[in-house]
Amino acid sequence: MNGAAPAIEIGSRTVGGDARCYVIAEAGANHNRDLDTARRLCDVAADAGADAVKFQTYSGRALYSTKTPRFAYLGELGDRPIHELLDDLALPRDWQPILAEHCRGLGIEFLSSPFDRDAVDELDAIGVAAFKIASFELVDLPFIRYVGSKGRPIVLSTGMATIGEIDEAVRAAREGGADQIALLQCASLYPSPPEIMNLRAIGALRSAFGVPVGLSDHTTGVHIAAAATALGASLIEKHFTLDRSLPGPDHPFAIEPDELRTLVAHVRDVEAALGDGLKCGPSSAEAEEMYAKARRSVVAATAIAAGTTVTAEMLTVKRPGYGIAPRFLDAVVGRVAAVDIDDDEVVTWEML
Repeated sequence: MNGAAPAIEIGSRTVGGDARCYVIAEAGANHNRDLDTARRLCDVAADAGADAVKFQTYSGRALYSTKTPRFAYLGELGDRPIHELLDDLALPRDWQPILAEHCRGLGIEFLSSPFDRDAVDELDAIGVAAFKIASFELVDLPFIRYVGSKGRPIVLSTGMATIGEIDEAVRAAREGGADQIALLQCASLYPSPPEIMNLRAIGALRSAFGVPVGLSDHTTGVHIAAAATALGASLIEKHFTLDRSLPGPDHPFAIEPDELRTLVAHVRDVEAALGDGLKCGPSSAEAEEMYAKARRSVVAATAIAAGTTVTAEMLTVKRPGYGIAPRFLDAVVGRVAAVDIDDDEVVTWEML
């Protein structure tokens, strides 16, 4: 389904090659620092059929300089500095083993994007199946090398990145020790308008780097992510929430539980629809009835008595299709009817 790119392993799942698309339900900061809400997000992701649920592990002060200007999209959260706002949104780190254990019980992978080396160590200690590096961290090559030193699969998001920057990041991950890498095409706006998504970059990145490539999707709705599957996406990452009306910067552009279920269903439908690319006649389902009854064949345009030489005027072409195929119409003309043929009867070779 996903072209000739090599596969990687995330937990018990193969990602890339001919494996089905790996769906990551991105919870991000939508837990609103409530452990029960975080657990419910895991439940929703598992119920929707996602392969993994992902959070983010950061601290505001470690992530941002205190001199950082305000982000326009965070305006609704007030005038406080960005590092203070993020500390209010951050996942409490002592929740991570709790949520990882909860996910194990649900049969879904627990993932979290690390944003500092302590986060990498903590996630490695609880045995995460892979590390996801956010687009904004792609240029921090020493950090990527450190993540690579853990020897786990790495998924690199590529929002705003040039091919050169992606190449540097992939090299850094490999230099650190990672031998299983995947990339995500991404647009880093929240939400992202469809016209900047550049889904064709999925194939370009796969050709350039020879690794599984997917989509980190910040558009509204689920149709763009489903379309990416048709273009060979090996992974889909999508933000979700329990309720878009909840307070917080990531809720408004996230999809809700019913939409997450729809997304997974659409991805699976698109995968099933892709087929093998070979055009070789009817499927078994079509052949069961449609092939015989809905195609056309030669039909008597009038009653033809036994012993009559058949003329073109005595014949027409109609459905069903279990008689003589229309391409043999000229071969029927001039033959002699071996039996009486009723008006509008399907003509077979045995009748001639």
